[in-house]
Amino acid sequence: MISFFQILVFLFIALSFLLVISVPVVFAYPNGWSENKNTLFSGFALWFFLLFSVGIFNSFVL
Repeated sequence: MISFFQILVFLFIALSFLLVISVPVVFAYPNGWSENKNTLFSGFALWFFLLFSVGIFNSFVL
């Protein structure tokens, strides 16, 4: 259970770094938002899912 929690936290941190880098890059291009809107929304949805998953699984780790 603890190793699953550690993997979940690692994925959350890795996705956070990826979004910190990719969001400004997408907005820097002239048509970046209109072309990559679905990809960013998918990344945000996965980020929120991981956020709540880490919070829920944190209560099970002793």
